[in-house]
Amino acid sequence: MTSSGTGTFPTLRTPTAAVPHDAPAWNPQRPSAMPHHRYRSAHTRVELPLTDRTWPSRQLRQAPLWVPVDLRDGNQALAEPMDTARKRRMFDLLVTMGFKEIEVGYPSASRTDFDFVRHLATSGAVPDDVTISVFTPARHDLIDRTVASISGLPRTLVHLYTATAPAWRNVVLGRSRTEVHRLILDAGTHLMRRADEQSGADIRFEFSPEVFNLTEPDFVLEVCDSMTERWEASPDRPVVHNLPATVEIATPNVYADQIEYMHRHLARRDSVILSVHPHNDRGTGVACAELAVLAGAQRVEGCLFGNGERTGNVDLVTLALNLYAQGVNPMIDFSDIAAVREVVEHCNRLPVHPRHPYGGDLVHTAFSGTHQDAISKGMAHHAKQAAERGVPAGEAPWEVPYLPIDPGDIGRTYEEVIRINSQSGKGGIAHLLHTHHGLDLPKAMRPDFSRTVQQATDASGRELSHQDLWELFRATYLTPAQDGPLTLTAWETREVGPGQHEFTCTTFGDGGERVRRGVGNGPLSAFADALAKDGNAVDIRTYAEHSTSSGPGSPAVAYVACRVGDETYWGAGRDTSILAASVHAVLAAFNRARQA
Repeated sequence: MTSSGTGTFPTLRTPTAAVPHDAPAWNPQRPSAMPHHRYRSAHTRVELPLTDRTWPSRQLRQAPLWVPVDLRDGNQALAEPMDTARKRRMFDLLVTMGFKEIEVGYPSASRTDFDFVRHLATSGAVPDDVTISVFTPARHDLIDRTVASISGLPRTLVHLYTATAPAWRNVVLGRSRTEVHRLILDAGTHLMRRADEQSGADIRFEFSPEVFNLTEPDFVLEVCDSMTERWEASPDRPVVHNLPATVEIATPNVYADQIEYMHRHLARRDSVILSVHPHNDRGTGVACAELAVLAGAQRVEGCLFGNGERTGNVDLVTLALNLYAQGVNPMIDFSDIAAVREVVEHCNRLPVHPRHPYGGDLVHTAFSGTHQDAISKGMAHHAKQAAERGVPAGEAPWEVPYLPIDPGDIGRTYEEVIRINSQSGKGGIAHLLHTHHGLDLPKAMRPDFSRTVQQATDASGRELSHQDLWELFRATYLTPAQDGPLTLTAWETREVGPGQHEFTCTTFGDGGERVRRGVGNGPLSAFADALAKDGNAVDIRTYAEHSTSSGPGSPAVAYVACRVGDETYWGAGRDTSILAASVHAVLAAFNRARQA
């Protein structure tokens, strides 16, 4: 049993074995009692013949053919599979985004899937340049039903699969390598014959050796080459060989080696579209897909936001926008990621994680003060660079710290970028006040307000919105001029000589109304002198002002730091008159000192 803080965890066993003799002194980790010896490395489970790999030196320069399988593989993983209405909404989204090949179902698996394929065939929903893909096991009766479902569709791809890995051959199928190969060839022949019976239809073929990544490479090559020949593939009518990491079992470099081996050794390579279908059991499905494309894959099957069995299919959103972040056109439109997410969440009845790459609610959000400061400065620099180039900010090259892409490119608002909690810093706070309320806080004032914000967030334990920040700023720096210990009921200022001003005011407070007069080298210094008549020296140390918007009637804001006694206090004023705003700012600072 181990404990942490005040809690206990009776089911956990703190490792107590000796530190390995070859461990460095800085690493005191001890072997746990978990039975890791029950599992074998991928390197002992499948032969990896490639030794002269070339994929590590390649770069991703163009998008592969993306094939969403949300309506088939993704749908199979849902506790509540989609009905026709949800499937149609997902299909329409995929078409709108620009996908040109869409796997729409497993027609022999359920009446719902069959009916949806028929719906597409009869509704006119399929654009002329979109190919419909359907999925079938290598069984004659299921192939027959699958082909029947696509009758009337002008362009289709029938996806035939059979498990080929030793554990599946021995445990699930109960067949030898030779028997499995014969089964696949027989199914491929039957599929081709049934397709030939569909007069005028354009039907192409795809084969998946399920669990490719645990199948002997020579066997996969043997089976795929025989299917290429059986289906009479040619460069103008290629077959798809899809090599799935059905259950992810190795580091992504191993999968890349396997794909490059197939890429280099497949017969009639110009008649084959090499496809991959990574799952995410190890959490590295995206890396597997990216390295597979480096290794020669031309087509990637996956799901939007990574839905799928177990830990999911590879995530097409992340893959495509990873390319986008490298300056490569993703060939799919993600300009309104929130709309995409809304449809996917509705159809899958599963939420997208708030930290999901690119699409999550919080993925572009910074709470940390250092991050916020860097983002705020980066966005200001970006706007300046765009202006110097004479182009809109949305067209200028993007290089903002912590933001791999411009959130605006995928329809996100900048309001989501910086959010305030107890970890936030002065830069982020200033950014939100400037963005939403037109306040440009002097740098010297920001630490003062940041302390006020942190006190509020520490006390409440919650996040503050930009409106919350404004209300806190108003209460801290503006309101003391109106409801502090001393208020102004009337005031005027005049120049009584060169460089000499007089300030006369009527104040209320300290038990009654009083007329005060002061002189100085400007209206504010004269006002400070009038306030000092009570024996409180008032010294204006910092002053700043700005307009909050363009136009003659726009409010101005003034910020003042006053030394009152031994301490410095900030105040602010807001008025259409900059002088009035400045006077209110001095009074706010003075009253804050009186209230301290």
